[in-house]
Amino acid sequence: MTQSTEESRGAPAPGGFAAEIKDAVTARAALLVLGVLALQLAFAVSYLGAFHDPRPSGIRLAVAAPSAPAAEETARQLDGLEGDPLDAHAVSGEAAALREVRTREADGALIVRPGGGPDRLLVASGAGASLSQALEQVVGLAEESRGRTLQVVDAVPADAGDARGLSSFYLVVGWCVGGYLCAAALAVSAGARPANTARAAVRLGALLVYAAVAGLLGAVVAGPVLGALPGGTAALWGLGTMVVFAVGAITLALQGLAGVVGIGLAILLVVVVGNPSAGGAYAYALLPPFWQAVGPALPPGAGTYAARSLAYFDGHGTAGPLLVLAAWAVGGAAVTLACAAFRRGRPGAPVGSGLPEERVAA
Repeated sequence: MTQSTEESRGAPAPGGFAAEIKDAVTARAALLVLGVLALQLAFAVSYLGAFHDPRPSGIRLAVAAPSAPAAEETARQLDGLEGDPLDAHAVSGEAAALREVRTREADGALIVRPGGGPDRLLVASGAGASLSQALEQVVGLAEESRGRTLQVVDAVPADAGDARGLSSFYLVVGWCVGGYLCAAALAVSAGARPANTARAAVRLGALLVYAAVAGLLGAVVAGPVLGALPGGTAALWGLGTMVVFAVGAITLALQGLAGVVGIGLAILLVVVVGNPSAGGAYAYALLPPFWQAVGPALPPGAGTYAARSLAYFDGHGTAGPLLVLAAWAVGGAAVTLACAAFRRGRPGAPVGSGLPEERVAA
């Protein structure tokens, strides 16, 4: 490189300060900055919208009483509370009520005692302290209005090392971060869009290996190392592998569709929308309708619910969340391969994202 070339690079752009700005801030950079601003705003709106005013809605409550008519009448009264905080239903007895709590068919259970004895409320802090506390508050006020006293029993308590039952959520968040960062690293190193289906398959294979390692390390840290979650390490390892691969496959698919911008779209889906709706800090029943509806269908929510089920409920309730994760994993992989095949089949199609600074894909 000659000295004149070096000097020309450091010289002001012809045309004054406006031209200097235009030369320093490219159109692509300006668009990316606007995208970051939109993502930041979406982050604030999503988290504030989900958490600023938690209100119980549709908390599942099993009701047992000395007689079936009494149980049905109590359930009807609780189900009709203003604001619909509870979704109450009668069960055949105390054993049935406890079984529903331990299998996640109900979030809690009210055992109505005959005479003036205190009724018992069964909660499960292993499913999250926010849910058990909300249930205790709502049922406590209802019992007080009926002139009855209440005894609260934690039927499925969170472990001592699992503060407020949040360890499952934070573990899944870590797995999700690993998933989209691994996919992003593949894009940074070799172009957002793979050149052909063989290379797309290689990326998916590399992601699968990473997911298995990340899943194992997360399960070991949460279990044997920190004692944050009870349950088997193997089950959590399998779940972690699914979460990491599902999120990574989503990110690869979005990169295949939108290039580098796909990384931002993955963050929008998983972090901006998925994390506040995951049922971690606040259970589904405490979230506004939008977040309550989308949470179970996204990887953070599905992973959090499954992790709590594995840790505290002997795996009950994991079928749905695992199907959600499998759908994202298979769908993401399929779209990734399809995008690579489509681009390969287009005559003269460019390999990268179409952005001038991006490397040709490997």
